[in-house]
Amino acid sequence: MISGIDAVAFDIDGTLYPNVGFYPRLLPFLCKNAGFLARFGVVRREIREWQNSHPGEAHVDFFGWQASLYAAHAGCSVEDARSLIHSKIYEGWKPVFSRVRPYAYARDAVLAFREAGLRVGLLSDFLPSQKGDVWGIGPLCDVVLGSEETGALKPSPVPFRVLSDALGVPCSRVLYVGNSIASDVNGASGVGMKTACIQSPVASFLGMRVPGADISFHSYRQLISIVLK
Repeated sequence: MISGIDAVAFDIDGTLYPNVGFYPRLLPFLCKNAGFLARFGVVRREIREWQNSHPGEAHVDFFGWQASLYAAHAGCSVEDARSLIHSKIYEGWKPVFSRVRPYAYARDAVLAFREAGLRVGLLSDFLPSQKGDVWGIGPLCDVVLGSEETGALKPSPVPFRVLSDALGVPCSRVLYVGNSIASDVNGASGVGMKTACIQSPVASFLGMRVPGADISFHSYRQLISIVLK
């Protein structure tokens, strides 16, 4: 086993399942809700810009803050904005995720790490409940968190530190697995976590590595082998 870790935590979107299996299924929703998604995208960018200028700070009522930003762009009440975001994103995407399939051996990796005595967690920028039981992975985890519940989005240090506290493991002894250099690798390493980043098999075949990540891997069988060797 890799020395110096007591827990492994995973991002969800694009990490436990391939984005190529999600976005085509989202196309009908995109076509019907283009204006809403454009405004929501602007809001999420504004949130991250605020976080960049207020490092380490969080909002107690993240969902209310998010709704107020959306309301300012849409010209509606905060209550209507909050209801719309909930119905469109947190509930509206559930049927899409029910048709998405996770990466092969992702659940096996979680089981293998648990059996090796490691604590396991999930930390996603959207509520994990949006994905039901996360393809059978959620019930296997010691901690399941949406970064929004912590008051900040990745790569803010806030959600990673909350994750560490919930796992009962110091940041320096957590391996965080993701797919984004900016949100996952930079965010987790910024609080002292070790990082693993999934990449394409082609990139792996060519000997490429993800910049800044301690581990670059292309399949969950490979990650199991690297972590538990």
